[in-house]
Amino acid sequence: MNKLLSCRFNMDTNRVEARFEDGTTIAIDCIAVEDEYGNTPAQRAELDWLLYNKPLEYTRLVLRGEMERYLSLGCDHGRPEN
Repeated sequence: MNKLLSCRFNMDTNRVEARFEDGTTIAIDCIAVEDEYGNTPAQRAELDWLLYNKPLEYTRLVLRGEMERYLSLGCDHGRPEN
């Protein structure tokens, strides 16, 4: 696989569908990602925020194996504002 061109979240299948420059496509099972990395409500909220707002970044984090590190930084995009 080479350069990631596009990503789209498919609500019907709960997968991110990614397309690469060479024509390769993959589908990432978002439920499996949540089961693996969403240990707290805040982490699940962050995963959801990424999925809906930045699916390309979500996909890159999953493919590079950096999701755990990203969530450990304490990002708060998905948290409700006070």
